[in-house]
Amino acid sequence: MRYFKLIGAIFAFGVTAVAPAEAGATLDAIRQRGVLRCGVQAPSNPGFGVPDSQGKWQGFNVEICRAFAVAILNDPDKVEFTPVTSQSRFPALSSGEVDVLSSNTTWTLSRDTNINRFNFPAVVFYDGNAMMVPKRLNVTSAAQLDGATVCVQPGSTTELNLSDFFRRSNMKYTPVVIADIDETRRSYDSGRCDVFVSDFSQLAAQRSILAKPADHLILPERISKEPLGPAVRQGDEELTNIVAWTVFGLIEAEELGITKANVDAMAASTDPRIRRFLGVEGNLGEAVGTAKLDYMRTIIRQFGNYAEIYDRHLGPQTPLGLERGQNRLWNQGGLLYAPPQR
Repeated sequence: MRYFKLIGAIFAFGVTAVAPAEAGATLDAIRQRGVLRCGVQAPSNPGFGVPDSQGKWQGFNVEICRAFAVAILNDPDKVEFTPVTSQSRFPALSSGEVDVLSSNTTWTLSRDTNINRFNFPAVVFYDGNAMMVPKRLNVTSAAQLDGATVCVQPGSTTELNLSDFFRRSNMKYTPVVIADIDETRRSYDSGRCDVFVSDFSQLAAQRSILAKPADHLILPERISKEPLGPAVRQGDEELTNIVAWTVFGLIEAEELGITKANVDAMAASTDPRIRRFLGVEGNLGEAVGTAKLDYMRTIIRQFGNYAEIYDRHLGPQTPLGLERGQNRLWNQGGLLYAPPQR
């Protein structure tokens, strides 16, 4: 790993600013232009990423990308969001149109090897493909879907998962393949297909904007594993490190009990783990290659920890109403586990 030269002034709590001596090509380009280009799933992905009435992007995936901007540029607003679809997202990343995807993208072997040459530095949301049906069909299990017409998007892992599910269940189905997520939702809502298949979280998001959300049921089965996370091009380990350790930092903050409300008070803690994590002492930020040693303090002050971001956009008190489930911390029965920050 390449390291950074210390240049800066001493801030409160002994925080030191750092400047890059050398980085990978993508990270260098981001720093030179002063803006991170982030691909987010659009146009309608409530909870994960949509523009508000002022045109400013909001959502879970959006705040994850803004956290990357803090780590790289020390400014959550130095991000350009580019709407991408399941088909356009990888060409956009390969071509350099975007620097990072934060768009409900599944980490798979074929995407993370020499076939497609992307890196998935961390998982931000553990999901699985599910199926939504109108309640009027009186279907309560995916095992009752023999002969169904199914709306599915191309260019996603869902197409293969759907085919695999019906093959192993010895059932038949008719796919209705529609590229645009909004058109997929409208087609399902109009009755063009019996079933809408996608990640459970995306079905919850799309159900929230159907004409009559209460008239639709997401079936209990999960037909696949979908670890979702940000993706970057291979070949820039410095950017991969920043993305990974920013996500791990959000998870670690929740585990340490550091919140948006108490982060500055916690910086005065005598706990050495907290002092290192918040950049009060040590040089973790320098090792990761961030703009400032106390980058996690800035991120948490702006957005809170992982739980706060989740609850604000996806949790039980939002229109999506998603329980944490698998996305709880490892010590609370979930799958979220951040490597040690030392």
